[in-house]
Amino acid sequence: MSKKDKVEVGIEYYILDGHKIVKAELLEWAEWFETADRRVARTEMPDGKVISTVFLGLNYAMPRQKPELFETMVFDANGKALDGENTYRYATWEAAEAGHARAIAEHMTAEVIVR
Repeated sequence: MSKKDKVEVGIEYYILDGHKIVKAELLEWAEWFETADRRVARTEMPDGKVISTVFLGLNYAMPRQKPELFETMVFDANGKALDGENTYRYATWEAAEAGHARAIAEHMTAEVIVR
């Protein structure tokens, strides 16, 4: 493997300055993370499900891929996370807001079809 093909693997830490993503060192990230409001949005659905979108603070993407710093998850009425098909990740605050809205629309449509 050449130097060009090598990929540095390590944890990347990020914090928010408003909605702006800022790369951080571990200690800075840890201090920020203790008190930060990482919630982008939270929606309680009529059927009791909860859709939650948060800033993760860590990059969950594979090397050489666009960062995945935000996550939307869907939980049942008992607070249990639904399967992986109901987990979505994004690179920006704006994409996370749009993804949250899409998740709401998908689950509203699913509820209407079931009834």
